[in-house]
Amino acid sequence: MPVSQSLDQASDLAIWRQTLHAMPELLYEVHDTAAFVAARLREFGCDEVVTGLGRTGVVGLANGQAPGRTIALRADMDALPIVEDTSLPYASRRPGQMHACGHDGHMAMLLGAARQLCATRRFAGRVAFVFQPAEEGGAGARAMIEDGLLERFGIEEVYGMHNLPGLPVGTFAINPGPIMAATDEFSIELSGRGGHAAIPHQTRDPILAGAALVQALQQIVSRNVDPLDSLVVSVTQFHSGFARNVLPESATVSGTVRSLRHATQDFAETRIGEIAAGIAAAHGLTAESRYARNYPVTQNDAEKARFCGDVAASVVGDAKVERAVPALMGGEDFSFMLERRPGAFLFIGNGPSAGLHHPRYDFADEAAPFGVAYWVALTEQALPLAA
Repeated sequence: MPVSQSLDQASDLAIWRQTLHAMPELLYEVHDTAAFVAARLREFGCDEVVTGLGRTGVVGLANGQAPGRTIALRADMDALPIVEDTSLPYASRRPGQMHACGHDGHMAMLLGAARQLCATRRFAGRVAFVFQPAEEGGAGARAMIEDGLLERFGIEEVYGMHNLPGLPVGTFAINPGPIMAATDEFSIELSGRGGHAAIPHQTRDPILAGAALVQALQQIVSRNVDPLDSLVVSVTQFHSGFARNVLPESATVSGTVRSLRHATQDFAETRIGEIAAGIAAAHGLTAESRYARNYPVTQNDAEKARFCGDVAASVVGDAKVERAVPALMGGEDFSFMLERRPGAFLFIGNGPSAGLHHPRYDFADEAAPFGVAYWVALTEQALPLAA
């Protein structure tokens, strides 16, 4: 689909996007958002609109002009618990909630594609427009899968897209492999013996041990992992104590781990436990380590990534498509879909906006027509009509 055709609906895309921006909702509580999406899909003439999948997910289905395979195009719906600081006329009307990651734009682009594809039907097979809740930490993709998304609709391939600040509007970026990281969390509780701060020799100080632990955890990346591998270990919380003249009984050190390979992920989990136990023993304390694996690596199928790069090039030209973009160490729960079906996830340029999850972020409405054109071209090229 030429971008010129999607530009014809640019004003509608902006209206939808700004309407959604003003009514952000969190995690699975996206009831107003889901109702808005479902209403538009029905207006466009989807052959079927299913609601309540994965609690609050929405799926619109459109049949092509001939039988064929079924593919899924996915957009996320939830916002973030952030106080908006943009002063825009369409700023969030819900205090403490904000579309600071561009999911409002993702929905607008997929709605635009749904309208175009329902009108033209220039494809063979079926396309599922998947609007997913709870991407921001709630694993909504997994919830929709567990509710039968893939099997119920016979989905054979899955495709996703996310805006990227700093990437120019009208450009795309993809990688034929890992494109976003696995996101894990750890928490270590150090237990010692509290007492008066004036007689520390009679205590087993968890704060001192915790300080040593924070330092030691940084050496996992700098001294234990191949410099050409990718791993992030960040301590983000240190909780202990309640008075200035008392050494506490315990301290808790928590943080996040990001990786791009399962072997590195396994190593980080093991090493964190070993270091915690060693530091605790050296200070006469005990350590209890907890490690939780959240979103897996967003791993593109190499063949589908090449295909998506070609689709993007057909929309904007090959010079405006980065085909080997370095992976981001943020997480994305579209990874659950890519674990179960071949497909690919790519970035669309959002221009010089504030960063994702920033209170002054805003999705670039001028990027939306490029996203619509990409989705339409992908569908028509993945499900071509016979010549």
